[in-house]
Amino acid sequence: MKEFKGKTAFITGGAEGIGFYVARTLAGQGMRVMLADIDTGMLEKAVRTLKGEGFKVEGVVCDVALKADVAAAAEETVRKFGKVHFVMNNAGVAVTGSQKNISEADWRWVIDVNLMGVVHGVQVFAPLMKSQGEGGHIMNVASIAGIHGVSFSGPYCATKAAVISLSECWRNELAKDGIAVSVLCPGFVKSRIYDSMRNRQARYGGPVHFEDEVKAKPSRAYNKELVVTGIDTQAAADRVLEALKEDEFFIFTHPHFRELHQMRVDKMVEGFDKADASPALANVPRTGVILT
Repeated sequence: MKEFKGKTAFITGGAEGIGFYVARTLAGQGMRVMLADIDTGMLEKAVRTLKGEGFKVEGVVCDVALKADVAAAAEETVRKFGKVHFVMNNAGVAVTGSQKNISEADWRWVIDVNLMGVVHGVQVFAPLMKSQGEGGHIMNVASIAGIHGVSFSGPYCATKAAVISLSECWRNELAKDGIAVSVLCPGFVKSRIYDSMRNRQARYGGPVHFEDEVKAKPSRAYNKELVVTGIDTQAAADRVLEALKEDEFFIFTHPHFRELHQMRVDKMVEGFDKADASPALANVPRTGVILT
């Protein structure tokens, strides 16, 4: 995106954390912003704060796990602002624990919010942007954990890896409609992702507060320490603005995490080397269709 003034942004998980700071940053560039969030209290506070700073901001309660909610939020955005030019599929949740202890309900919850929430955002807003005839930009929020798996964080890592892969698919698919796609892969950024279960919907088991988790298992306090000692949230938002202006695809916030990516690449290269030297594959052609 080269022009921001007078255009509209829609941001899920926008009441706090990265979503809120990106909203404030884009509003500072002259954009109108619709904040979408499941936490009514935090949403009202966020809208009140940004309006108090003189920005054109509205809010809509939205459960991204429900496509109907996302569609209703899109309708409300169009009603308030006319059009949508930028969508940030940012809402995300996390559970931690060994694979044997994470319940099916929690798997469903993380998948429905982190993965299907992104799918719903694209399915709803991409046709809207196309119909407007002005192009647009969709940014999906994944994580560095989608590139390099982290022990005891299986559902989170799996969904974030899927978001990265889908973003690669959609970047080519939507380009013909003038819609750019990018994927934000942050490391630890100051937020309350460690306490995301406070907003877990009743159909997945209902809310659980972080303080209660720590009382039951004191070692979980480390989950909070990792997040609250992360980089400043405004720095992440500034990085998003830079990347938007340059139409970057992969957007990273922690340059020193390059080592994690390189570790994975090295293992992949080793796997291809083994395949190339494999007697079992001696007669397999070394040419063929490579899909991009």
